[in-house]
Amino acid sequence: MSEFDYDLFVIGAGSGGVRAARTAAAMGARVAIAEDRYLGGTCVNVGCVPKKLYSYAAHFHDAFEDAGGFGWQLPAPPSFDWATLRDNKSSEIKRLNEIYARLLDGAGVRLINGRARVLDAHRVEVAGETIRAMKILVAVGGWPWVPEFPGSEHALTSNEIFDLEHFPKRFLVLGGGYIAVEFASIFNGLGSDTQLVYRGDLFLRGFDNEVREFTRDEMTKKGVRLHFETNIESIERVDDAFRVTLTGGEVVEVDAVLAATGRRPNLAGLGLDALGIDLKADGSVKVNERFETSVPSILALGDITGGPELTPVALAEAMQMAQAHFGEQAPAPLDYARIATAVFCHPNIGTVGLSEEAARERHGAIRVYRTDFRPMKHTLSGSEERCLMKLIVDGASDVVVGAHMVGEEAGEVIQGIAIAVRAGLTKADFDATVGIHPTGAEEFVTLRTPTRR
Repeated sequence: MSEFDYDLFVIGAGSGGVRAARTAAAMGARVAIAEDRYLGGTCVNVGCVPKKLYSYAAHFHDAFEDAGGFGWQLPAPPSFDWATLRDNKSSEIKRLNEIYARLLDGAGVRLINGRARVLDAHRVEVAGETIRAMKILVAVGGWPWVPEFPGSEHALTSNEIFDLEHFPKRFLVLGGGYIAVEFASIFNGLGSDTQLVYRGDLFLRGFDNEVREFTRDEMTKKGVRLHFETNIESIERVDDAFRVTLTGGEVVEVDAVLAATGRRPNLAGLGLDALGIDLKADGSVKVNERFETSVPSILALGDITGGPELTPVALAEAMQMAQAHFGEQAPAPLDYARIATAVFCHPNIGTVGLSEEAARERHGAIRVYRTDFRPMKHTLSGSEERCLMKLIVDGASDVVVGAHMVGEEAGEVIQGIAIAVRAGLTKADFDATVGIHPTGAEEFVTLRTPTRR
């Protein structure tokens, strides 16, 4: 009989943890998983799934306005009911939680409800039970972080924003990353008077600069008020509202403040510090290509390891981990260089590969192909929304090293383009591809003249 109760014990039943547990179990491993909050983790419960549902809801605002140019006459101005969206979202999340439970059960994975604590290299304690495992995987994800300032306790995080009792007519977002720009767009689209405050000169640091500037202009046209090189000095509660003082001296009164100021590894209480597991300077867990920490039997993946904080990355890492430790042959290393991503602001951003700035630094000689235009839909809708498309090409090899889009369904379009970039296709390959007409996406295969080099 084995000296271990399980071959793999997973802490955290989010996207990465559940995929790791199911994949390892399918390879013959005995697996248990512990979760102290909700199945599916951040993505399913307070992240990408509800965010996308709320983004869909916000897009109807534009759709109602656009419909008039196509002959649709609404009998009365449309009105928005927050409770309907919120409660329908909750019902859908409950359905997904149940699916995750069934997936684990069907894979033969034991689910334990509780916050697990690592006792040593092979033992964990959870729900009053001590369990021995050959390998322990930590996949607990991140947790919202709010900077301290007078009144910071009044700021909401992305954990609470989906379930507000009342819809905020006046809304302020602090931050400049994915979550900040997405929620600024969402609440603006749902009807809030929305402002975004960010300490830097432009949001979405790390993205292509032209994409950032174009998004700034489009969000401004839609009515989001942007305050750059600004921060919050204090928040004061005044009756049912909040008085927010900004660093420039401006005072604004709003109904809700969202602090979208980053997430940090959710490691508190896990016991990793007592084991001396090595951490990086940013507090994330240091792992090797096999997802092993400095204690080899303790593994880690997903957001806590300091890589791209994206659900598909955690899923890919989970499959890599399972193959490395329970599969028949070692997998090829995961390619982090060409991972596509989307930002569901309005309009959407889709991007894969290198920004123009990074491409110049890495390749020197490059060619940039770009276009921005008013989509065909808006020739009748009357909307002034524009779309940006951009390809970055290595001048020496002709390989397309980056593709970027700001516009309707950018994520859907870039998902297909990402395959081409991942495969190392050349600009000549793009040129030889016959486009689908009339679509916006065909612009990616009809760009012929470099905008700049």
